[in-house]
Amino acid sequence: MAVGANAGDPHYLPSAERSSPIVADDVLLVDLWGKRVMPGAVFADITWVGFTGRRVPDATRLAFSAVVTARDAALALVREAVRSGRDLRGWEVDRAARKVLIGAGFGDHVLHRTGHSLGEQVHGNGAHLDDYETHDDRRLLPGAGFTIEPGLYFEDFGVRTEINVFLGPDDARVTGPCQTEIIVLGNSL
Repeated sequence: MAVGANAGDPHYLPSAERSSPIVADDVLLVDLWGKRVMPGAVFADITWVGFTGRRVPDATRLAFSAVVTARDAALALVREAVRSGRDLRGWEVDRAARKVLIGAGFGDHVLHRTGHSLGEQVHGNGAHLDDYETHDDRRLLPGAGFTIEPGLYFEDFGVRTEINVFLGPDDARVTGPCQTEIIVLGNSL
């Protein structure tokens, strides 16, 4: 969980030296992952964004809207490829999401790939949705699970939406809810 400026660091991990209290009128980024306690269980990995005030600032709302649009463009590409029987590479999905973010004027605030495979470790050993850190030319294969998680990171906040996708032989299925708006938590702090 990251709040405020810490949410602007895509690889933030709280520590005694680097943490902030959750206070009113700030962005809250919650990244959760877990799996069942059983052999062979595969991780789920999701990220949601909230705001601890009554009204989400325009800059935060616009950035979040862009990552939702990028996520949906990436998912649409995956679904179209699977339904038509076309091979799809990890880098192609990354480019589809990145194109949306760059087109919205946020190119300088994209600081990581669009997604990663899921497995018995949070980051699995299958194809990643990556044309940023590497050019992942591996195919997305039926039976695979992966995240789609575009994010934008600024000096004072960050936003990301992360969903899990299971690739079946004929379709791609999102395995949980898709956040479409920042959750307004009000001034309850």
